[in-house]
Amino acid sequence: MFDIFLQIDSTAIVMVAEGAKSESLWTLLMKGGPVMVPLIALFGAVVYFFIERLMVIRKASLMEDQFMTQIRSFILQGDLAGAKTYAKNSHHPIARMIDKGLQRVGKPIDSIEKSMDNVGKLEMYQLEKNLTILSVAARIAPLFGFVGTIIGLVMLLKEFATISNPSISQIADAMYVKLITSATGLITGMIAFMGHSYLDTQINRLANKMEAASNEFIDMLQEPVK
Repeated sequence: MFDIFLQIDSTAIVMVAEGAKSESLWTLLMKGGPVMVPLIALFGAVVYFFIERLMVIRKASLMEDQFMTQIRSFILQGDLAGAKTYAKNSHHPIARMIDKGLQRVGKPIDSIEKSMDNVGKLEMYQLEKNLTILSVAARIAPLFGFVGTIIGLVMLLKEFATISNPSISQIADAMYVKLITSATGLITGMIAFMGHSYLDTQINRLANKMEAASNEFIDMLQEPVK
């Protein structure tokens, strides 16, 4: 029995190698059956939304090195108009949050902090938009793959039931083809999971910068004006 399994494995490896040489990747994927259609569409969605979110997050992370230093200089000099103009001309989440705080100068500190927090939450929502698609894809892609393999194996067993003595090469060829959906689903799920984790880390870093900037701004307002 062990020798038979070894023979099946070796035959499958040889056939996969030969198939890789003679078949294109697209042809090989299409052998996985109808389930490959949603899997390929899911893979395309993962790649698209990862790139789209990455560009948005990187753009939001671009901030002048001296932004908070300039804001501090304006505030300590009592030039709120200059600080507002500078913040409005800087297009990133921290600038928009600081601009909101500048508009509330003169009101209680709690009111200023609350208004800035609201802007910060809105900015975080914009950054996290569509990120859940990657999270969902990481969960359902492997399931789609396994379902495709199970359906393929059921159909395969039904087909072999009509054959009196199927050869080992026939079994190996059919088996590796049916496992294509599982492999595609797992690969898609892994890419989606890693993409989601990376983007989530970048968003958390930006959130920490926004919180630090908010605290620094509140401290500025409580420093004596020159």
